[in-house]
Amino acid sequence: MLKIHHLGHSQSERIVWLCEELGVPYELEKYTRDAVTRLSPPELKALHPLGAAPLIEVDGVLLAESAAIVEFILARYGHGRLQYGLNHPEFASYLYWFHFANGNLQPVMGRSMIVGRCGLAPDDPVQTSVQVRLDKVLALIEERLTQNDYLAGSEFTAADIMSVFSLTTMRLFHPVDLKPYPSILAYLQRIGGRSAYQQAMAKGDPDLTPMLA
Repeated sequence: MLKIHHLGHSQSERIVWLCEELGVPYELEKYTRDAVTRLSPPELKALHPLGAAPLIEVDGVLLAESAAIVEFILARYGHGRLQYGLNHPEFASYLYWFHFANGNLQPVMGRSMIVGRCGLAPDDPVQTSVQVRLDKVLALIEERLTQNDYLAGSEFTAADIMSVFSLTTMRLFHPVDLKPYPSILAYLQRIGGRSAYQQAMAKGDPDLTPMLA
């Protein structure tokens, strides 16, 4: 059986959610962040040199990196679900938004969080440049979701599973006001209505109320 090593309040929520969407049986091993550093506990560091989460184990294979894990699970258990094939008209859009999550959205959220903790003045050039980039990224998502119910098009896909963490749980670490983005907020309400998302969050992070507004 697939085993998920899940760090609470982290990107590994993606993997629990994906398995719930696909109906893939899994064993869930949960870990809690250090109360002071907010980093992974020693138990996770014993499994992976970077103390990375998520991690999965299946058939003697240990795999890290959430995007790689999502692709692995889709290839092994998806049977074409939650992804678009080469001949689908939105195939390129699916690939773009799947990789946008870790290629643009999550990095700019992380940079904004780090720079915000440096105590720079609001008009500092570094602070300004990071904020401008974050605004552009959120505006691009807003535009896409104004035109489509989901990031890859009209259907929910793994591209959404990859992106939602940054728009929700990541805001525990770095608050971002989404009120200027009504289409993103409407999208998060659609996500929050999915039973698989509700089940995943209840199992993986029962202490957390999903930040859907």
